[in-house]
Amino acid sequence: MSFTFHRIAVGICNCFLLRGDRTILIDGGAMGGFAAFQRKLSELKVDPQEIDLILLTHGHWDHITCLADIQKLTGAKIAVHKQDQFMVETGEPPFPDGVTPYGKMMAWSAKRILNPHLTPLKVDTVIPDTGMSLKEFGIPGEVVYTPGHSQGHVSILLETGDAIIGDMAMNDWYLRLTPGLPVLADDINKVVESWEKILPMGIKKVHPAHGRSFDVNIMQKEIANFKSR
Repeated sequence: MSFTFHRIAVGICNCFLLRGDRTILIDGGAMGGFAAFQRKLSELKVDPQEIDLILLTHGHWDHITCLADIQKLTGAKIAVHKQDQFMVETGEPPFPDGVTPYGKMMAWSAKRILNPHLTPLKVDTVIPDTGMSLKEFGIPGEVVYTPGHSQGHVSILLETGDAIIGDMAMNDWYLRLTPGLPVLADDINKVVESWEKILPMGIKKVHPAHGRSFDVNIMQKEIANFKSR
């Protein structure tokens, strides 16, 4: 079984293309990123119609702003955890709370400025708490329920040791200067519990939705040093 995956920057959100027997796109991108998404597919020589499923790590606005355009282009079905299903189907996702002083300032501002009214879309696959295997797509990995940043957040763990973790960690300058736990989350203690759940599962490389990838030992130290808030 041949398998490849590629990072695609769609606005401020990293999406990931997983190609096995069938093709899955992780996340639906942020505002202004649709043209870049199309260009990257062209560079990779991927026919948009090859994408069978758009699997969302969660339903916040910066992960679904381009979702309607991408779905129209690809014809792909949409999968999201049941707790975040309403964000996609109403098109009005809430903004998460801040965790750090900077995150709290960002959340306070965003909740007053950002009022997204996105195209409501039907969710085709509702991911349960038990997660789901990706083997039927010829992709060596699984979806694991990792709540905390949102109540319906999931991560994708690949047998290669790569972990696509959405907003379980952040590594971009406008969020935090070094890689680590998110500055925004519904419940940061749950984020840490989710990390404690997946860290023993063979992760080698962490791929966040915001910023560059980094080695898992950074998160091992971060979680070991965390104090409940």
